[in-house]
Amino acid sequence: MSWTDERVELLKKLWADGLSASQIAGELGGITRNAVIGKVHRLGLSGRAKSPSSSAPRARKPRSHMMRVQRTMSRGNTALALAYEMEQEPEPDLIENVFPIGQRRTLLELNESTCRWPIGDPATTEFFFCGGPPLTGLPYCNYHSRAAYQPANERRNRKPPFRQG
Repeated sequence: MSWTDERVELLKKLWADGLSASQIAGELGGITRNAVIGKVHRLGLSGRAKSPSSSAPRARKPRSHMMRVQRTMSRGNTALALAYEMEQEPEPDLIENVFPIGQRRTLLELNESTCRWPIGDPATTEFFFCGGPPLTGLPYCNYHSRAAYQPANERRNRKPPFRQG
């Protein structure tokens, strides 16, 4: 499509009449809204007439039927906030990496009622999953949920391990 003198004149008229770039593209046919915008800028057109719908202020809807709810202010990722509120189970008797043999699960034995925390190196035959009872709505037991979902302020307060470069 090329910009002929007739099409440019029609563009100027439609622009002055207050039509949108999309409407002008539809009227001219064979061009996109972006092509219209580009040509308008190259021609230096401005000060177009306001359409009747945009010149009149919109009437606001009354808000009397709406109820305001006070929300607590929170910062950071709150996706797992409920996990901390739900945590009321007693401290598990597990010591890190010591799990009852009957509780251990292989990948094929995992389901919704088993903790899916991996233990060990997946390349070895000693690899397994915790298999304990998970917290409601979470994939891990109480012990592993605390390891997986640590509050941001606790992570910030921990010092990174010392590295020699």
